[in-house]
Amino acid sequence: MNTISALAGVVIKELYRRKDFYVLFVLTALITVLMGMMRFFNDAKIIGYVKEICLMLVSISALVIAITTAARQIPAERENRTIFPLLAKPVTRGQVLVGKFLGSWLATGIALVVFYLFFGILSGSHENRWPVLILLEAFWLQWMMLSVVIALVVFGSVTFSAPSANITICMIVVLGILTVGEHLNQVAMQQNQPVGSIISMIYFLIPHLEWFDIHKLVLFNQPPVPWVYCLLASLYALGYTAVFLFAAWLAFRHKPLTA
Repeated sequence: MNTISALAGVVIKELYRRKDFYVLFVLTALITVLMGMMRFFNDAKIIGYVKEICLMLVSISALVIAITTAARQIPAERENRTIFPLLAKPVTRGQVLVGKFLGSWLATGIALVVFYLFFGILSGSHENRWPVLILLEAFWLQWMMLSVVIALVVFGSVTFSAPSANITICMIVVLGILTVGEHLNQVAMQQNQPVGSIISMIYFLIPHLEWFDIHKLVLFNQPPVPWVYCLLASLYALGYTAVFLFAAWLAFRHKPLTA
């Protein structure tokens, strides 16, 4: 466990040394400006639009940080040839994968905390409402969703030859699931066989990342969702995370480490 924690700590420190950290603060400042614009308007609809833009920026920036951070971990170790002394300590390949995943997930969580903290303070100070619980649920569910994404990217990092290809493919897959994943079953019912069965199978196999999005509840100041939903969603995310990490371990355990 100490080995995994040490590997995760290196990934978190790397976030601050690279441009990701500065991008985080630039995006946070942009969110701050957008939220500050609300004081110039008294129209509730305009305020809602601004909040929606802010939450969209939070989702996009967190997704970009998660994918780019996770995608470069294993390839960077191989390219710099630091993977060899790392494995000679000895550290197993499974520990490397779990450590890189955990570090990427925690680093993304730190970014999300900053985003949601700024959003909650500025939104609450303007509307005189402090919906702490629903914001905590939105943060937690989005962070759990990103655990599935990061595990998928870790699997891609030991499968694809270049980080750029991994980032592009994973971004397309994730955005595809978020936008059309929930509609695949309806599409399958309108198709002839065997196409309909194939699409239906895809619908039941993919992780439905859209189930973790409760931003509309935040926008319309709705009450928090039941804790049972958060628990089930968390278990759902952990299940897919474990599947992708296990697949990554199977692909990585006999993979040649030469760059």
